[in-house]
Amino acid sequence: MGEELKLLGAWANPFSRRVEIALKIKGVEYEYLDGDIIHNKSALLLEYNPVHKKMPVLVHNGKPIAESLMILEYIDETWKDNPILPQDPYKRAMARFWAKFLDEKCVPALWKYCWSLGEEQENAYEEACGVLKILEGELEDKKFFGGNNLGFVDITANSVGLWIVVIQEAGGFNILTPDKFPRLCKWAEEFRSCPVVKENLPPRDRLYALFKARFEKISGSKDAELASRH
Repeated sequence: MGEELKLLGAWANPFSRRVEIALKIKGVEYEYLDGDIIHNKSALLLEYNPVHKKMPVLVHNGKPIAESLMILEYIDETWKDNPILPQDPYKRAMARFWAKFLDEKCVPALWKYCWSLGEEQENAYEEACGVLKILEGELEDKKFFGGNNLGFVDITANSVGLWIVVIQEAGGFNILTPDKFPRLCKWAEEFRSCPVVKENLPPRDRLYALFKARFEKISGSKDAELASRH
């Protein structure tokens, strides 16, 4: 078909990795352009996503699509093989519901807990546990959120499947543990073990080093702030 497909992403960005997983499930060839996750936003990114100026952006035959959930749906509608969204209208609507819950409620609550310190982190703990409890209940005894096969909600939950696990390890705290959330932890292991996922996740040691350095920077800034008050 002579199609041109490019993905502007960042190696440690879970939202970029969602798109990579979906494209690999579909077996679609694409060119990956790795941008800086925080700084030096390229002219190409500003051209293709002038509104949010964020990655990922999928560029299909010169036409840009931004926002990872929108991109996942576009991929599923454009390449019909190996669907990632359910075919049944009700199940499809529920998958969208849980994906929205993950992006609007779950990820923000977990990020707030993980990147806070002291009393602020303690205050964020209850909300973070609350969203994990909801996900734990939704899983029931299923292998994946959609049943036996990896799908839209699982891909959207990749932050829980790897990033939160590595962040809590680097930060020296525990929130997602088998004793608290056995189903969710089992799902995370299944998710990371899927070949298509395993091949398209960032190196764990590199991710750990990134987060460890960030924690040290945050802790150092906090110590400097406290010292300046004396």
